[in-house]
Amino acid sequence: MKAWGSEKMTRDELFSLVIPAPDEAARKAAKKRWDGIAKPIDGLGRLEELICRIAAIEGREDAQVTPRGLIIMCADNGVVEEGVSQTSQEVTLEVARLMGQKKSSVGVMTESCPLKAYAVDIGIDSGETPEGVIDRKVRRGSANIAKGPAMTEEECLRAVSVGIGLARKSRDEGCRLLATGEMGIGNTTTSAALLCALTGAEPAAVTGRGAGLSDEGLLRKLAVVERALELHRKEMGCRQASTQADALEALRRLGGLDIAGLAGVFIGGALFGIPVIIDGLISATAALAAEQLAPGCRAYMLASHRGREKGTMIALERLGLYPVIDADLALGEGTGAVLLFPLLDMAMSLYRSGLAFGEAEIEAYRRFEG
Repeated sequence: MKAWGSEKMTRDELFSLVIPAPDEAARKAAKKRWDGIAKPIDGLGRLEELICRIAAIEGREDAQVTPRGLIIMCADNGVVEEGVSQTSQEVTLEVARLMGQKKSSVGVMTESCPLKAYAVDIGIDSGETPEGVIDRKVRRGSANIAKGPAMTEEECLRAVSVGIGLARKSRDEGCRLLATGEMGIGNTTTSAALLCALTGAEPAAVTGRGAGLSDEGLLRKLAVVERALELHRKEMGCRQASTQADALEALRRLGGLDIAGLAGVFIGGALFGIPVIIDGLISATAALAAEQLAPGCRAYMLASHRGREKGTMIALERLGLYPVIDADLALGEGTGAVLLFPLLDMAMSLYRSGLAFGEAEIEAYRRFEG
């Protein structure tokens, strides 16, 4: 089998990937198990649905949500020279350094939550990769999307391959469930532009304040997204991606190395049978790109939270996925995705150990469709 991440990948190899469908019989068995527990039918709502989907992905009723991992793609974006962020590009490297020391926000949040963290330098604009961070640098930051393509097709494909390789690495190291995260100043701008190119959405509908822009800064960011779209849509010859080739072209022109790498993680999760949790806007945009590049990937994705950025729900709705958490999150690093872990743990406790109707003096509820 191809050694993902260490070999060049061609567009033909990417487009020929076949995503297997999850096991419907396992999903139905999990749903039947839920219905046999002494509680109202669908009482845990979307959490029950998530457990059933995980069972289908794993191909067995006895679903597992541990061990788990977190893959964080770190990369810089040339569009920051347009003044779309209130912080400088150097912050990407500094936060990645903290990630390597497990002192960044997500590292502190998961200190008491066992997981294997993979912080990845896929495109930090620096000659160094911080200690504790995996070096998979494709190039030192992407180019400015307001002036030209973010990367070449070869670089984009390599970044996707890196993501697929990290998904396989995590599986080989025992992970049964993955969360996704990113770090890269300027990546809400690239995500907004790419989301518009993938869906045909208007820039004003998906462009938010990112890490905290003033009204003036938001207007400047919106103008940059509009200018980038005008440039690249003209060269692509289409308003929105309708084919795999369109999606790849949009990704390499308007995305970033972090987004391309995360798209690879979602594709890898589908190829290797691992459920992958979507975080916020950047992660959701990468997930949508993955589905358009390798149709069928969405069946392996789990949505964690709505996110503060306006485009997040547009991407999730296109994927037909619905988040569990609504907490106005906008931190990044995978912090929203990992918040789903304890919720799944509690749901799994009931799934595995809840009393059946026959063990409790409670009359069984019946399921009525419609």
